[in-house]
Amino acid sequence: MHRFASPFFLLLFLVCFASVPAHAADRRTPVVLAVEAVSPSVVNITVTSTVRGGDGSPFGDPFFDQLFKGYYGQRPRKSQSLGSGVIIDGKKALVLTNAHVIASGGDISVRLKDGREFKADLVGSDADFDLAVLKLENARDLPQVAMGDSDGIYIGETVIAIGNPFGYSNTVTTGVVSALNRPMKTNGGAFGSFIQTDAAINPGNSGGPLLNINGELIGINTAIQARAEGIGFAIPINKAKHVIAELLDSGHVAPIWLGLFGQDVDQAAARYFNLKDLNGMLVTEVYPGTPAADALVKPGDVVLSFNDRTVTDKSDYLTRLFSVTKSESVNLVTLRDGHQIRLHLQPQVLDKAKALDLVRTRWGFELADRQQGPGAEVTTVVPGSAAAKLGLQQGDIIHQIGNRSLRSGIDLLNAFLRNRMQKTVMMRVQRGRSLYTVRLTL
Repeated sequence: MHRFASPFFLLLFLVCFASVPAHAADRRTPVVLAVEAVSPSVVNITVTSTVRGGDGSPFGDPFFDQLFKGYYGQRPRKSQSLGSGVIIDGKKALVLTNAHVIASGGDISVRLKDGREFKADLVGSDADFDLAVLKLENARDLPQVAMGDSDGIYIGETVIAIGNPFGYSNTVTTGVVSALNRPMKTNGGAFGSFIQTDAAINPGNSGGPLLNINGELIGINTAIQARAEGIGFAIPINKAKHVIAELLDSGHVAPIWLGLFGQDVDQAAARYFNLKDLNGMLVTEVYPGTPAADALVKPGDVVLSFNDRTVTDKSDYLTRLFSVTKSESVNLVTLRDGHQIRLHLQPQVLDKAKALDLVRTRWGFELADRQQGPGAEVTTVVPGSAAAKLGLQQGDIIHQIGNRSLRSGIDLLNAFLRNRMQKTVMMRVQRGRSLYTVRLTL
C-alpha cells in the first residue's frame, strides 16, 4: 500500500503546485533587494530662496500692470529648486548630493522616504567636483547606504539609479554601465572622469545614488545630457570619497597644482620635437619649490599623458588636474630629447599667499579681500605690466575672472589656476558704480 501511495501523492503535489502562482520570493531579484535596502537612505532635497522680481501688479490688469511695474516688478518672491541625495553616515546625519543642487542658496530641507523631514546645514561644497555634503539638524536613527568600490566596475554590469525626477520621489531606473572614465566639462566645473550609464536620469535625479547589483553606492548621478536619451553620468564614489574627506575637514576642496606652465603644441613645435601629432602640452616654465621642479621637469619637455590618459593640449591638462585632490597622486609621461620619461608626483596645495604672488608676477596687480560685499579690491598695479596696459586702477573691484565669480579667497585661487596659462583673461571689473567686462592680454 505504501509503495503505491507515494507516486499518487507525488502526482497530486505536482498538480497542485503547478496551479499555484510563483511565490513572491521568486520575484525578489537582486535589483529588488538592492532597492529595498537603499531606498530608505535616498532623500528629496528642496532649496527655498528669496529672489527679487515679479510678473507685474497683483491686479491682473494691463493698465495697473504698467502703472505699478516699477514697484511690483521688484517684489520678493520664493523660488524652489529640487534634487536628490543619499545618506552616507546615519550616525552623523550626513547627506551627499551635487553642489549644483544647493548652489542657489537659501533654506535647505530634506525629506526621507519614511516621511520625516529635516532642515539641513551645508557642511561644504565644491563646484569643480559638483559635490556637496549636508548635515541634517536634530536627526536620529537614520539609515545609510553601503559604500562600494567604483574602481572595480565592469562595463556592461547592471546598475540602479534612485532619485526624485520631476518631483516623483524614490523613482527607480535600471540600466548598465555604458562606459568608464568619460571626460566631460560641466557648467560649474571641469571634472574629467565620469561613469556613463543608460539608466534613465532626469531632472531631479541629480545628487541621487548610482548602485551596483549588491546595493552598494558606486556613483553620484550628475551632469545630465538634456538633449540626449539613454545617456547619464555619475561621479565615481572613489573620487567622491577624497572630496568628502576634504569637505568635512575644511568645507572646501583645496586647490592644487604641480607647478607647470605650458602652451599648446603647434606645427612648428611638433616638427622641432619630432612629434607625430599635435597632442601634448609644451612646458614653458617650472615654478621653483613645486612637485614638477622636484621631479626635474624642464622647460621644453612635452607632457604626453596624465594618469595614463593622453593629454591633447593645455586645456586638457588643466581639466585632468582639476579632477585630482591633494590626497591623490599624478603619473605623468613627458618627452625630452626623443625619450619618454615616467614621473610620479604628489600635487601641492596652492595657498593664497603664493597665488597672490603669482597674480602680481604674471598679471601685474595685487588684490585684497573686501571687508563687505563680494569681489576683490585692486590695491596695487605694477607699472608696465599687462594690468597697467589694460588701464586697471587701484580701488577697482574685480568680481569675476574667467567664469569664476570671486566671493571668497578660495575663488581667487581657483580662478588663477584655471586661467594662468591663458593668453587673454576675461574679467568683470567694477569702477565706481559702473561694471565693465575687460580683456587682460598677457
